[in-house]
Amino acid sequence: MRILLVGASGLIGSAVAARAGGVHEVRALVRRDPVDASEHRWDASARTAPAEPIAWADAVISLSGASLSRLPWTARYRAEILRSRVAATSAIARAIAGSEAPPDAWVSASAVGIYGDRPGEVVTEDAMPGTGFLADVVGAWESAADPARPRTRVVHARTGLVLASGGALTPLMLTTRLGLGATIGGGSQHWPWISLEDEAAALLHLATASALDGPVNLVGPAPATSRDITRGLARVLHRPHLFRLPAFALRAGMGIAADELLLADQQAVPERLIRDGFAFRHATPDAALRALVR
Repeated sequence: MRILLVGASGLIGSAVAARAGGVHEVRALVRRDPVDASEHRWDASARTAPAEPIAWADAVISLSGASLSRLPWTARYRAEILRSRVAATSAIARAIAGSEAPPDAWVSASAVGIYGDRPGEVVTEDAMPGTGFLADVVGAWESAADPARPRTRVVHARTGLVLASGGALTPLMLTTRLGLGATIGGGSQHWPWISLEDEAAALLHLATASALDGPVNLVGPAPATSRDITRGLARVLHRPHLFRLPAFALRAGMGIAADELLLADQQAVPERLIRDGFAFRHATPDAALRALVR
């Protein structure tokens, strides 16, 4: 298939491009000068994306958005987190809506943050949105894709914590390697996780080998708490796990980002992905962490 990738230079985009290479024909929308015919320059803040690559594509995978790992979340940066997602998604939606040859599928990045803090719940794609900053951001992000729905199949890939070097796990890897492995908050809050390999494979599955539309949870099949993940990381790195970062200290250092990223309890499950026949390479967080360290 012909796949147009938006956000190809990021952690997940690079993994998608590498996995698709040799199987699919891939082009990318980039913000810099193109290096060859496989790249098309665009301005993510423009009102629309370039028409030619949209018409060329059988499927679009878009992964744009300001990093959630960048701290602090000042009022100005929170506005950028929202603007970067909504503006890019709206531009692609307009281009698809106005295309003479719209793609068959558009897999638009989303996040499990839409569910908010859900202690005691098992969260499928049928769950109602929660409350909080990220829930509001993701709700607006997904709604920005609506203009494309009459022309193409739109999938919202609600991703959890990607267990990968270079992503949100990086600070935990660094502190654990230094022998400072710690329980985050109470440790019993569920962290929806997925390996980088499975994330890339699932995005391509949704774009090329699936008829799903709407929200799809891109999370591993085995629920895990934050303690499971931080202890697992210490185990595969052969380092101790002796400390605790209490919630009040995290809030003092990170502000609302602590509650949104580290302390929220989200036992999200990949119900629609499994039902659609997707097979996970890494079915447990320990398997994903071992693969990461290797």
